[in-house]
Amino acid sequence: MKFASIGSSSKGNCTVVSTHSTSLLVDCGFSLKQTTDRLQRLNVKPQDIDAILVTHEHDDHWSGVPGLCKKYKIPIYLSAGTYRAVYDDSLEFVNIVDTEVPFIVGDFRILGITVPHDALEPLQYVFEANFLRFGVLTDLGHVTPYIFEHYDCLDALLLEANHDESMLAKGMYPSFLKARISGGWGHLSNRQAIDFLSKIDQTRLQHVLFGHMSDRNNCQEALKNLVEQRYGINGKVHYANYEYGSDWIEII
Repeated sequence: MKFASIGSSSKGNCTVVSTHSTSLLVDCGFSLKQTTDRLQRLNVKPQDIDAILVTHEHDDHWSGVPGLCKKYKIPIYLSAGTYRAVYDDSLEFVNIVDTEVPFIVGDFRILGITVPHDALEPLQYVFEANFLRFGVLTDLGHVTPYIFEHYDCLDALLLEANHDESMLAKGMYPSFLKARISGGWGHLSNRQAIDFLSKIDQTRLQHVLFGHMSDRNNCQEALKNLVEQRYGINGKVHYANYEYGSDWIEII
């Protein structure tokens, strides 16, 4: 199994996860041309995508999904709440994800995980293939016991580190937006992300890719400094950004 980000920030997000015979996207917050160009960097064509799994309806995750799916007849998987939020009767091949019930797409066994975020019915996903487990966990304001339960014993993880608490507090955002971002239904801070990692079983963890970093309220240097101060993170640490995303990361 391998995975990569084609871009990750508050402006746009899309993740590719693949085996030798199945390729999936998680979200698509880029235009059709941007998505095609960004996938090309990873030697992936839109025609190679077997399905798109949607986490929630916010534009930085959803805006590119309809155009991509309509042009290339790609199936969509999303929660009933997200489908209500984005309803479009011209979309074909829509599949409703029943949380807590695993489903199969190609080589992957996938579980949709309910998370606390200010969207209608947001999900994150854990993927299993070839006895390996990869989790995507972004867009949540706090971590619940249910999340801890399902994100234990992963082989790799893409984890939100959205904001530096000090940068957000001192920044130019209005108070209501600061409260929304830092609140229990907003986004994980760098500190919250590191704390979460310290509490899960990392025995098998090979890679951690930090993503969904705000371009105004965070910077890679601030996150790296915190990572270096905190010991006990197993596996290699990577950082995704908006412009480039990340390279392929292989899980073995």
